Amino acid sequence: QVQLVESGGGLVQAGGSLRLSCAASGRTFSSLGMGWFRQAPGKEREFVAAIGRSSDSTNYARSVKGRFTISRDNAKNTVYLQMTSLNPEDTAVYFCAADKGYGIPGYVRSYDYWGQGTQVTVST
Repeated sequence: QVQLVESGGGLVQAGGSLRLSCAASGRTFSSLGMGWFRQAPGKEREFVAAIGRSSDSTNYARSVKGRFTISRDNAKNTVYLQMTSLNPEDTAVYFCAADKGYGIPGYVRSYDYWGQGTQVTVST
């Protein structure tokens, strides 16, 4: 089992920045592919970003590319999502997810473990 705990969400004005963190425990962190997803009210959960086990690869949704950066620190068992130039459309609950296999990074079903989520609200 893997436990994931997100932090760093909050309320920010449009144009601002936030950094989300996700701390993992229960399994060797470097054996996990990691991803961030988000879900806005009334919408399906959508892919945001993913990172490979040794940070050798990253993937981003088109809507966040150039504004968000995913990174990980295997020594700290933590994955991060640096978000800049935030806009109201980024408002959602953000979820951290872990893949113990080698699924397609952008697919919800690729991930085996999920955190509880952290709320990000961007005001105008």
